[in-house]
Amino acid sequence: MDKAEFDKFADEYRALHARNIRISGEGPEFFAEYKVRDVARHLGAARSTVARILDFGAGVGTSVPWFRHYFPQASLTCVDVSERSLAVGASRFPGQAQFVPFDGRTLPLADGQVDLAFAACVFHHIDQSEHVRLFRELRRVLAPGGVLAVFEHNPLNPLTVSAVNRCPFDENARLIKPWSLRNRLRDAGFASAKVQFCVFFPGPLRALRAAEPLLHWCPVGAQYAVFARGGARA
Repeated sequence: MDKAEFDKFADEYRALHARNIRISGEGPEFFAEYKVRDVARHLGAARSTVARILDFGAGVGTSVPWFRHYFPQASLTCVDVSERSLAVGASRFPGQAQFVPFDGRTLPLADGQVDLAFAACVFHHIDQSEHVRLFRELRRVLAPGGVLAVFEHNPLNPLTVSAVNRCPFDENARLIKPWSLRNRLRDAGFASAKVQFCVFFPGPLRALRAAEPLLHWCPVGAQYAVFARGGARA
């Protein structure tokens, strides 16, 4: 993770993101909400038991209002290597989350402190040799049985690949195949890692989105999620 790279884009991140995804017919808020909503759906009734959430690589806090909406009872900690991004997030959403710098190695949290860890399109910015180590660190801070939700761009979708290639802050990104990500989670000790594809219909076809849960198996979605459970520690 390159702190300087994301500090540089922090103040204009939303505008750059909006410009890059306009072909989808949606803005950044749509993509932020659907991820948190999908996590809430995945958890089902267990959502009400989530008391502590970690947003890993939270950037400028785009997911914060949606966590407040779907998990209103939970505390939220946002971490990022970009202190400038965290400052922007704290100014956008005062009092709605803790914004805590991360040194890129050790999360500033005690063992077993988090019920839900969330990473939204973060790991394609991280050298792949570091993935398993960071997944182990995320597992460390999860409570036994806690859930990790990792969302990523789907390299099997050519429109996604094109959008990433055009994006200024994705200049050094390296997209991750879904099954590679799942296997790295398993290597880090996570149990029952499951791939789920998402974002099939652009804005003009939004009326069809109610059918998306039936397509989670189909590997052409613009993005995908991997849900994994921490399991008990030795």
